[in-house]
Amino acid sequence: MRSLDQLFEHSARSLARRTSRRSVLASLGQLLTGAALLPLLPLDRGSRAHAAQARPGADSPENCGYWKHCAIDGFLCACCGGSSTSCPPGTAVSPITWIGTCHNPGDGRDYIISYNDCCGKTSCGNCECNRNEREKPMYRPSRNNDLNWCMANADSNYHCSLSVILGVAEK
Repeated sequence: MRSLDQLFEHSARSLARRTSRRSVLASLGQLLTGAALLPLLPLDRGSRAHAAQARPGADSPENCGYWKHCAIDGFLCACCGGSSTSCPPGTAVSPITWIGTCHNPGDGRDYIISYNDCCGKTSCGNCECNRNEREKPMYRPSRNNDLNWCMANADSNYHCSLSVILGVAEK
């Protein structure tokens, strides 16, 4: 019986050296909620993005394949009553934004693009576009498109996204 006690004591002490209480509680919480088996976030919207990219007229701001949309994630304001540079009526542009650098095949130059969310109404639901070219991890939030950028507005409901040219990128 003593050897069984020693085995469990050795195992428990070894486990305690390798883990923290928080990690054990987090693992237990995941197990209880089923998050370890069925992750709830992030949502995969890739299939709808591919359908949007397949639309004709790649030279149109209403198309996900348009060159300015290289790092966009959301609904295109050009399909929601606004344009690619202005919010639809009843919405307000978010003062915080994410940025990207997109290549314009028409003139062969790279441009710095500001992606602004329009806030104040529920999601538009038209022309969903999720392109992640050169997206950075969450430790660089200004270059990540997975945040709700409407959090700085009085009404934080997301409606659609703009793509505004800030200038020519220098090499």
